[in-house]
Amino acid sequence: MNKKVYFDNAATTQIREEVAAQITKVMLENYGNASSSHSFGRTSKALIESARKSIAKHLNVAAGEIVFTAGGTEADNLVLKSAVKDLGVKEIITSKIEHHAVLHTVEALQKEFNINVKYVNLTASGEIDYSHLETLLQATNKQLVSLMHINNEIGNILDIKKVGALCKANNALFHSDTVQSVGHYNLDLKNISIDFMAVSAHKFHGPKGVGFAYIKKNSGLKPLIIGGEQERGLRAGTESIHNIVGMAEALNYAYKNLELERDYIIDLKTYLISSITEQLPGVKFNGNSDNLNTSTYTIVNVCLPFSATLTSTILFQLDLKGIACSRGSACQSGSVKPSHVLAQILNTEDQKKPSIRFSLSKYNTKTEIDYVVNVLKEFL
Repeated sequence: MNKKVYFDNAATTQIREEVAAQITKVMLENYGNASSSHSFGRTSKALIESARKSIAKHLNVAAGEIVFTAGGTEADNLVLKSAVKDLGVKEIITSKIEHHAVLHTVEALQKEFNINVKYVNLTASGEIDYSHLETLLQATNKQLVSLMHINNEIGNILDIKKVGALCKANNALFHSDTVQSVGHYNLDLKNISIDFMAVSAHKFHGPKGVGFAYIKKNSGLKPLIIGGEQERGLRAGTESIHNIVGMAEALNYAYKNLELERDYIIDLKTYLISSITEQLPGVKFNGNSDNLNTSTYTIVNVCLPFSATLTSTILFQLDLKGIACSRGSACQSGSVKPSHVLAQILNTEDQKKPSIRFSLSKYNTKTEIDYVVNVLKEFL
């Protein structure tokens, strides 16, 4: 029987056992509605606010600046839509390699509100051209910059502090999708000029269906979902208490074990890169994913030296061998369209070849990497 190997952690991660246990405990024991005034409700409310304070402490922000959502996509939508409808933003600066939660939302806003959208230039490896960004920021319209901290497909790291400083110098709002970075990197928001962030729990071994938006105090943002007064009026709907507590618990574990787990995964990534390079002659690494200084330690994206005829079936072939990985964002799973990220940075010939994203976690091993590389060699 084939092994079962999971290398798709950028899509979602395995939940920690301790987190799952805490979620189960809360579901069984703390079922009161947090908006109710009786003791059951008050207990649930206390759990939510304790989780909020815990999360805020990790980012060095006020608890009131954390707004719970159903995930990163909702957080992105909340910020971008309200920025245009309520904050008077007339121009959005973004890139063509953002997650579709941002790209498609910006396109919809452009169509509905006729806002101006500008795309910052990219280098050949998919890095943001900071000089071009600075040029784009020199405008009279109220602007918002939306650039992700870590690209979910090629792993490139944005200099978030530099972008924040450029935005502040030009009186522009700054929003970043930090779904791939929170829980993996320390972010002290007191030292970063940023107005809004989107985060999702299931990217750092937490539960699915919950995340949060960081919304800077006195931003003026209005709710996307209308109803009750939950989340200080910014997100109506009965709170998913067990998931919120689980998210805070997962983030606590992530930062408690950050250095140890990061070093372990860096060793795995280094081993994966060297193994692929040695055993698959002609392989190329997309973006900066083979550079440990300019890409995240959890993602390796490779353009494989295989026939173009394998491009549409490679994931299926690997799945038959028990290997889970992806071509890019899981939100496009099953799509025959090529990655919009790779389309921006690869030449025509390389776009025809199969490219795969391997994304790692603390649960992976070098033995699994050996298995994957040996399977890939069968396609040569």
